[in-house]
Amino acid sequence: MAEHSDIRTGRHGVFVLHAHLVFVTKFRHQVFNGEHLTRLEEIMRDVCADFETELREFNGENNHLHLLVNFPPKITLSKLVNSLKGVSSRRMRQEFPELAAHYYRANKLWSGSYFAGSVGGAPISVLRQ
Repeated sequence: MAEHSDIRTGRHGVFVLHAHLVFVTKFRHQVFNGEHLTRLEEIMRDVCADFETELREFNGENNHLHLLVNFPPKITLSKLVNSLKGVSSRRMRQEFPELAAHYYRANKLWSGSYFAGSVGGAPISVLRQ
């Protein structure tokens, strides 16, 4: 059973919705270091806040990111994902010019695909298992 702190209320409903999102770098190139991951988490949190969603957990390695997002039913996940990937790619390109070598064709940092799975709010460590 979900904790009461996870329950969100809207004008016409009460809900607990979580999605596990995974973004992979273009061609799975190993791009990120610790500084990059720290900044990516900040950017992702800002975008989630703009969408009235909560980034519950963030985890990443040199070629991919895991996000656990708590979101209201009015949010379309594909729009959230497009914004997360687009804003993060643009800001990372501006703030870390050395990443330019990893932006292939049309200045894309991320692969065009992504993973989205509905979860009951389980932590990323449990989802990995």
